[in-house]
Amino acid sequence: MTDNPGMGVMLHAIGGLAAASFYLPFKRVRDWSWESYWLVGGVFSWILAPWIVALLTTPDVLGVLRETPLDTLGKTYLFGVLWGIGGLTFGLSMRYLGMSLGYALALGFCAAFGTLVPPIVGGQMPELLRTGSGLTTLAGIGICLLGIAVCGRAGVAKERELPAESKQATIREFNFAKGVWVAAFAGVMSACMAFGISAGQPIAELALQKGTPALWQNSPVFIVILAGGFTTNCIWCLLLNRRNKSGGDYLKADAPLLANYIFSAMAGVTWFFQFMFYGMGTTKMGDYDFSSWTIHMAFIIVFSNIWGILFKEWKGTSRRTHNVVFTGILVLVFSTMVVGYGTYLKSAENKASQAPATQAVRLEVH
Repeated sequence: MTDNPGMGVMLHAIGGLAAASFYLPFKRVRDWSWESYWLVGGVFSWILAPWIVALLTTPDVLGVLRETPLDTLGKTYLFGVLWGIGGLTFGLSMRYLGMSLGYALALGFCAAFGTLVPPIVGGQMPELLRTGSGLTTLAGIGICLLGIAVCGRAGVAKERELPAESKQATIREFNFAKGVWVAAFAGVMSACMAFGISAGQPIAELALQKGTPALWQNSPVFIVILAGGFTTNCIWCLLLNRRNKSGGDYLKADAPLLANYIFSAMAGVTWFFQFMFYGMGTTKMGDYDFSSWTIHMAFIIVFSNIWGILFKEWKGTSRRTHNVVFTGILVLVFSTMVVGYGTYLKSAENKASQAPATQAVRLEVH
């Protein structure tokens, strides 16, 4: 399939918007404990949506999974389990820190681990360090991490400037110390999604052999990864239901049940859209598709900070702090352009290296 980094960046932007927005419908859920609406949303995001999309885009999904080697399924599922732990604690980070700071801190760790580890393990790092395209891509990743750090700095300034009652007016369970630890752990574990996609490449290759359009080749991969994530989250939420005696939420008479299920489903499906578009975007990024993780994280932080501003999470902070967060957003947007340009250069290098061989074949024919 032809590389198209520009389209890849656009697809990652849409995925980032979905990821930054999925928690909004949860804010409309009433009279349910966190574990109850998180589990209901998870059924839609980790089970129903992946299967529906895969069935619509992949011929013979069951055949693809049946023919996949067990060790590939096992590794992909295991990374999903580990990622599920990160996703679980990621939700907690937003409870304690809000959308702006929670996303910035968690995704900072997630971007660093999820982007740099795959090329190191895959042996691509030497090539990245000796080519113009590789150095440009690494520079973009570095700029992204700088932007994340700037957004995190703005969040710390916000925590210092706002009184406790102001923070808890917009974030009911605000707890900076607890939130930082949770966000750090969530970020590291959430990077396992990138590893899971890498481990699941044999599944994607089988999907292509079955006639799946290249743009949708990762659809069956997400079935396996997200099944692992659902396992982790389901067990934890059911344990919390039992401990907190909230298992009756799902049929609670005095709760707006229909609305709660609808909003939880909306949150779950919106959440899945992030990886649906992420999976599509990676197919357009060429040999440096590992950079997709950085772009994805950058757009999530950009849009989550915009939502945080719109929901007045930054109300009451100084102009200087506002300037810092806006600077962070601009740096992140610029980083996606640099990474995209790096992948474009790599595509150009590939075409240039193939041109002499193509010309030689034509000469022989003549």
